[in-house]
Amino acid sequence: MGMTQTETSRPRVLQLELAGETLALFPCGGLWWEAAGVLVVSDLHLEKASSYAARGQMLPPYDTRATLKRLGALLDALRPTTVVSLGDSFHDRRSRPRMAEDDVATVRAMTAAHDWVWIEGNHDPKPPEDLGGRAAFELAMGGLVLRHEPSAGGARGEIAGHLHPCARVVGRTGHSVRARCFATNGERLVMPAYGALTGGLNVLDAAFAPLFAERMLAAVLGRTGVYLAGVDSLAPDRAA
Repeated sequence: MGMTQTETSRPRVLQLELAGETLALFPCGGLWWEAAGVLVVSDLHLEKASSYAARGQMLPPYDTRATLKRLGALLDALRPTTVVSLGDSFHDRRSRPRMAEDDVATVRAMTAAHDWVWIEGNHDPKPPEDLGGRAAFELAMGGLVLRHEPSAGGARGEIAGHLHPCARVVGRTGHSVRARCFATNGERLVMPAYGALTGGLNVLDAAFAPLFAERMLAAVLGRTGVYLAGVDSLAPDRAA
């Protein structure tokens, strides 16, 4: 499993070899395939707060704007040709009518500036048509296959989302830190959720077991970079 950490003027990224392609994992949760000019993000869950508010659970209504601001900064830094949003870009089928007009304008500007692909997710099986971009169930590019939900069994070159992986990393003193992460075994990769208001599932949860029978590593998102953690340094979430 080839991985290297690179210091540049950008944040400290982790380079991963997957199905013969070199990918860069960014601490914001984005994946950059420089040779193809492709940026991948997953699980934006735009308008999650307004969805909860509609059901009586009041949350600050700024998650969409915060997510788009972070994404916009990454687009400006990398200037990709193609952007793939790997499913659950919108929290539900009524997200679009709840979006502020400024946020709508931001999304339209993004999709107009790039070849933008909305991968269909379980929350948004039909992404809004008036925001630009194109929809696809999955996307095959070179040796990689990009889809929302990980497939059962081995899947060399698969990049998926859906599970919102997080890792609890235990240090030498016994203290632990929980953060979003990429999960990989060098054959396939599961993306962290990019949305500002998205939670996460511990990579030691049973849902990950069928995907990584062995050699699973967590590429943990830190403030200044992405850091590798092996299974022996991970812990399950504490019981409530």
